[in-house]
Amino acid sequence: MISRRQTLGLFGAAAATALLPGIQGARAAASEFRIGWQKNGVLALAKRRGALEKRLADRGITVSWSEFTSGPPLLEALGAGALDFGATGDVPPLFAQASGGHLYYVGLYRGSSAGSAILVRKDSPIQTLEDLKGKKVAFKRGSSAHNVTVKALRKAGLTPEDIEGLDLSPPDAAAAFKNGSIDAWSIWDPYLAIAQADPETRVLTTAEGIVDSYSFFLANAEFTDANGQVIVDVLDELAQVGRSAQSNLEATVKELSEITGVPPEVTRVTLTRAGADLGSVSGITDAAAAYQQALADEFYKLGIVPKQLKTGNIVWRAKAS
Repeated sequence: MISRRQTLGLFGAAAATALLPGIQGARAAASEFRIGWQKNGVLALAKRRGALEKRLADRGITVSWSEFTSGPPLLEALGAGALDFGATGDVPPLFAQASGGHLYYVGLYRGSSAGSAILVRKDSPIQTLEDLKGKKVAFKRGSSAHNVTVKALRKAGLTPEDIEGLDLSPPDAAAAFKNGSIDAWSIWDPYLAIAQADPETRVLTTAEGIVDSYSFFLANAEFTDANGQVIVDVLDELAQVGRSAQSNLEATVKELSEITGVPPEVTRVTLTRAGADLGSVSGITDAAAAYQQALADEFYKLGIVPKQLKTGNIVWRAKAS
């Protein structure tokens, strides 16, 4: 796995070379496809099945995989050219674009809003969202959990300034939640489902009715400009893997559990939440593009994203043949 320090160094190098004319965009046809993945979803299944390796073999392209615990470091690597492709929630691409990362939105998948939630301990005095005022709430800054936190606070008439927000990775937040050093934890599946399996955990709210569950496939811009058909083929293969997996969920539970190490009973929870559909892979829709622009505008107004973004500038759609 590429470390955070390595990705930050690579990102700095990418930002510097972006200032030099003629360096960016001169990318030869690919011989390797480098994917960043997390322990969930259709990418994990494709890895387990070797589906992308088989699909790209005729092109003479090998596939390599690097695992990440959240979207922000994954997109740091992707935007810097250390990866070619990956999947994240809605917020990480905003930070990557604001930082000058060279990336495109290339695909979309819809999940279940019940797969994101804010958790408290069973015996916590926090009973409502309003009770979060003044409390320590952990989430990974720049992740989809950041958005869930902001929107949930807004629903309660609160702002991010009304809580003590702690920027913790999922593993660090899980430990802090268990030992009681934080009051609440905003998190997504499968970490959510793992935490829910503990009888000492209580769901304060899911993201249902608060946040739409949009997630995105993103690709390095230089790679995509030089290898657009590879991106088309990969998205098509992922859609096929997703539809096949959705049609036989019991087999998929076993498959996904084997590659992620998440117990089958927990994996089954993530795959059977309301609205979950592994086959819902597509190109970027107009609705998703509008959602992302609205999110960018809101996060800029709140001072979370440092600049005004035009997310449509980095939406990539395959050219009609």
